[in-house]
Amino acid sequence: QVFEACDEDNKGYLSREDFKVAIVMLFGYKPSKVEVDSVMSSVQPENSGILLEKFLNLMSTKKAVQLLDSETRHIFTAFDMQDRGFLTLEDFKKVFNSVSPRLSERIVVEAFREVDQDSDGHVSFKEFESAMKYGQDEVSTLYFA
Repeated sequence: QVFEACDEDNKGYLSREDFKVAIVMLFGYKPSKVEVDSVMSSVQPENSGILLEKFLNLMSTKKAVQLLDSETRHIFTAFDMQDRGFLTLEDFKKVFNSVSPRLSERIVVEAFREVDQDSDGHVSFKEFESAMKYGQDEVSTLYFA
């Protein structure tokens, strides 16, 4: 529906401007020039814009990334029981003990150290997010917005 609404003159594709309007309609923000350039550079030379199939693939990938970001924030907030904006080893121990009580403390400590990239004894949201997205880079590079 968004594609059809944004496909001015029923051309069968979205121009650069049409694509920007579609992003605003779907996600509520104006895409950056870099984001639009990246998408438009992937358009086949024989097409004048983004065809429906390409648009649907891009939007489903973007929605998946957006959902992952939302879930990551939710999980971090659940770990951050004292609402400090960071996680401690004690936070990790409490969560892992309630979720998997048979998991050895050594494994929990190792997991915490792995996530605490700067070894400051606190896991920031950025560090947590990085750990949660580990191995997801191929999704992020498809749609980096």
